Amino acid sequence: MTNPDTLEKRPPINATMDALEFERWYWPVDALKEFCQRLNVPASGSKAELRERVAFSLRNPGKVPPKSRRKPRSQKFNWAKEQLARDTRITDDVSFGPNVRSFFKSEIGARFVCHSDFMDWMRANAGATLGDAIEAWHLLEQRKDDPSFRREIAACNNYLQYLRDARDQVAGMSLEDAKTCWDYKKMRPAKDGIVVFEMSDMECLS
Repeated sequence: MTNPDTLEKRPPINATMDALEFERWYWPVDALKEFCQRLNVPASGSKAELRERVAFSLRNPGKVPPKSRRKPRSQKFNWAKEQLARDTRITDDVSFGPNVRSFFKSEIGARFVCHSDFMDWMRANAGATLGDAIEAWHLLEQRKDDPSFRREIAACNNYLQYLRDARDQVAGMSLEDAKTCWDYKKMRPAKDGIVVFEMSDMECLS
């Protein structure tokens, strides 16, 4: 059996690290932001943008990383202040502040919860109406009672995907054991920075 203590572990944050070495490892968002601060580059954006920015800066010391290319917003709508109605069109900059939540509570009732599945639906359906969104919310609520339903995990959420894969592959694995495996594996080399569950990860439990 492999001794986990003898295996290679992720190195500490270092602004002079070789880019190839950086890319060998999984880095959480906090670490990526610290890299950005040490490299004097912007520390805002998605996790993928931060990782790309750090890698560029390590490959090209002293050069300014190119700005992230974001899809231009097609419309501007003040979701915090506009009066909302069922025929209001969802825009690609939809937000979920008090004004939006109050509208849905007034239409659906006190049981309305602005959960992530619903927010994902709205973000993916710009052009639909809030009336369509109300129908979608009810459908999503019904789906929760289906024992075969499994919520889709966003591609950027490596942590949740790892936990699901671990428990899918190991019958009876507890959530705590899966988290222990994650804590062990995230410190090991990870191709393209993505941590993938393997049966050998179970060694850390023994």
